[in-house]
Amino acid sequence: MPEPRWLTAQEQELWLEFREFLWGFPSAMDRQLNRDSGLSTGEYSVLAAVSDVAPGSLRSGDLAATLQWERSRVSHLLRRMESKGLIERCVASCDGRGQEIKLSEAGWDTIRAAAPQHVGFVRETLFDSLSTTEQEQLRTILGKVRGAVVERELW
Repeated sequence: MPEPRWLTAQEQELWLEFREFLWGFPSAMDRQLNRDSGLSTGEYSVLAAVSDVAPGSLRSGDLAATLQWERSRVSHLLRRMESKGLIERCVASCDGRGQEIKLSEAGWDTIRAAAPQHVGFVRETLFDSLSTTEQEQLRTILGKVRGAVVERELW
């Protein structure tokens, strides 16, 4: 077995910074959404994805693909959101298989109220802290890292 390619001190420092970001940013986003709108990141993601196809509905399988989540995760979350009155589910009209998801009036009210504060959080923490050039560099870097993960069939 070949010797591992250990990280240099500089790479170790960058890895730790990246790891802290990977763990910290989602937690900060969860706290912002919960504080400002009482939503989890998952709930907000579902409301945003379904609202993007308005005025229609979105099949639950397509929602899972859009969010890149396991179908079981989507199913559990949709059940909770339906019990809260945020979404409505019905049998898919096109083929009778699967479910179509649409926002209830309460769901529309919730996403309309939550979106401005959430977009403010994203703008202030991500975009305002980077120049336009840095934003483009970040886009390139993230694309390369995601591509390396996809090549390993882990995405």
